[in-house]
Amino acid sequence: MQYRRLGRTGLRVSVVGVGTWQFGGEWGKAFAQPEVTAMLGRAADLGINLIDTAECYGDHLSESLIGAAVAGTRDRWVIATKFGHKFHGHMNRTEPRTPADVQEQLDASLAALRTDYVDLYQYHSVRDAEFDDAGIRDVLERAKRAGKVRHVGTSISKNDNVHQTDGATAAGIKAIQVVYNRLDRKPEDAVFPSCVRQDLGVLARVPLASGLLSGKYKPGAAFPPGDVRRDRPRDQVEAQLREAERVRAEEVPPGVDMARWALAWCLRHPAVACVIPGCKDVAQVEANAAAAAPDLVAGDHPLAWR
Repeated sequence: MQYRRLGRTGLRVSVVGVGTWQFGGEWGKAFAQPEVTAMLGRAADLGINLIDTAECYGDHLSESLIGAAVAGTRDRWVIATKFGHKFHGHMNRTEPRTPADVQEQLDASLAALRTDYVDLYQYHSVRDAEFDDAGIRDVLERAKRAGKVRHVGTSISKNDNVHQTDGATAAGIKAIQVVYNRLDRKPEDAVFPSCVRQDLGVLARVPLASGLLSGKYKPGAAFPPGDVRRDRPRDQVEAQLREAERVRAEEVPPGVDMARWALAWCLRHPAVACVIPGCKDVAQVEANAAAAAPDLVAGDHPLAWR
């Protein structure tokens, strides 16, 4: 495993983390505690130290599974969670974003995670109005002074949101989470240069394009009921599958696993500190961790991101 500094947080994070939306049950699979415990245990064995979760991956369900899994080993983890949504059911959320809502969600997240503090507490795809809300910023500042939050970040919903990126330093934000993968390079235009200027740590989410860059799916692939990808516009998914197939044929070196290549490709950008792919079993944890191999992310390797 390799490690990078997460911008001005000063946190040293593994270049591959664990994304945990799937633990909330919206990716066609319900997870039992022993499965999550086994996955995070193996991640720790492989040197992974960052877990990214959120309040609405289930009703704090993902956080609860993580909290039980890391009980007794909390100090070795960098735990990032979010605020800004409330889960009601499958892909059914409301947006409680008042200062009181933020405080309530933070307390619920700490209880679910079985911890006294969160390493990185992130705005969760909030509108610019909530991002600019002085009352919410005050809640976050008080949480930092109380030791409940170490650092504040923002997970931007549109990956060209320069308002929240450019305004990060003034808002006390030290890390940006953004969708970035071989099929979606929009952050390279304005978001990443802003992050570099401000020394903001970057977490690249959806690095496998929701599995479309895993090598498992071909054009025409169908997704099972309960899988969030089934709800997306079919023509959009089909176009991405065709592009992924082209990338596999023309860009992935022979003999290199496509998913491993796709994760390493993201890490080639100098702004990116960590990728946070999801995982459904221990084997996927192991495959994700393998993307950190020095031969895949070295500067002169043919997997260069440009």
